[in-house]
Amino acid sequence: MSLRLDWNNEQEILDIPDAWITKLEQLLQLAAQAEGISEGEVSLTFTDDKEIHQLNLEYRGIDRPTDVLSFAMQEDGTEELDIIFEVESEDEADPISGMLGDIIISVETAEAQSKEYGHSLEREIGFLFVHGFLHLMGYDHEEDAAEAEMTAKQEAILQQAGLTR
Repeated sequence: MSLRLDWNNEQEILDIPDAWITKLEQLLQLAAQAEGISEGEVSLTFTDDKEIHQLNLEYRGIDRPTDVLSFAMQEDGTEELDIIFEVESEDEADPISGMLGDIIISVETAEAQSKEYGHSLEREIGFLFVHGFLHLMGYDHEEDAAEAEMTAKQEAILQQAGLTR
């Protein structure tokens, strides 16, 4: 197995160009390399504000849309449900073990933010994807030091991919 991006588009605001997917695959490789990850799968969903608002309310108790949500599959949190997967033979691989997690991006919010920040929508989508990936890896931005570390990692990865401000 290698690193794999599985994506789907559940919004009708804009068509997702093939070049963006290629860039997101590159960002996945760069971000994973920076974290010492060589195998796994990330699921990415493009959605709109209405759907991400519902997910934000359901999973985080926050009653508003957001730009990106991440759901890690490899967390060791005490609130995570135990998944019991019965393997019938030693030759069968566990389909869940390689899944790093899900990233959901609101294209609607990303578009507004790209205008607000004065950079391309492609750069904003790339930023949100890397931001979401780092959350999958356990990074957060609740404290100043953690935010500074996460910001530095995001910017380094985006620079390597040519997605500058």
